[in-house]
Amino acid sequence: MRSLDVKIVSWDMWCMDHVDKVLNQWRQERPDLDVGPMGVIGRIKRLHDVLSKGLTQVYASYGLNAASFDVLATLRRSGAPYQLSPSALINWTMVTSGTMTNRIDRLEAQGLVERRVNPEDGRGSVVGLTQAGFALIDRIISEHVDNQHRLIAGLTPDQQAQIDEVLTVWLAALGESGPD
Repeated sequence: MRSLDVKIVSWDMWCMDHVDKVLNQWRQERPDLDVGPMGVIGRIKRLHDVLSKGLTQVYASYGLNAASFDVLATLRRSGAPYQLSPSALINWTMVTSGTMTNRIDRLEAQGLVERRVNPEDGRGSVVGLTQAGFALIDRIISEHVDNQHRLIAGLTPDQQAQIDEVLTVWLAALGESGPD
């Protein structure tokens, strides 16, 4: 019977991830605290780090970073004529105006976007994809989507749907519904 106990303990230790070990330390040191949320948030943080690294590899292979990819992808998915006002870009990418200006400046210097006079009012401006920017984002997006599939391949389609639903509900509960 003793060998069975050892196997169970070994199995438990093998199944424990880093977050479990941290939680166990807190439970040992502060048994008065409910550290359950720490586990959820800790795993999401670790998952974010792993996913970001995996996504960044694709962007970097094209000389981009996540920020520049985000702007190009936002313009591409906006539909023809693949241009948005700076304020619409800010709204979709959830960054400050200063940050967006820097992103646009860098992409413009690379010849991937250009500032144009807003055709609707002539006073403001829009940011649009150049032919080079359109071609680049179209090449990257297919590889990006394939990469996303690879990153979630360890989950069944049902698990993917459940996680998507739970995260959508959680974000809404925290007041984060996305751009207007």
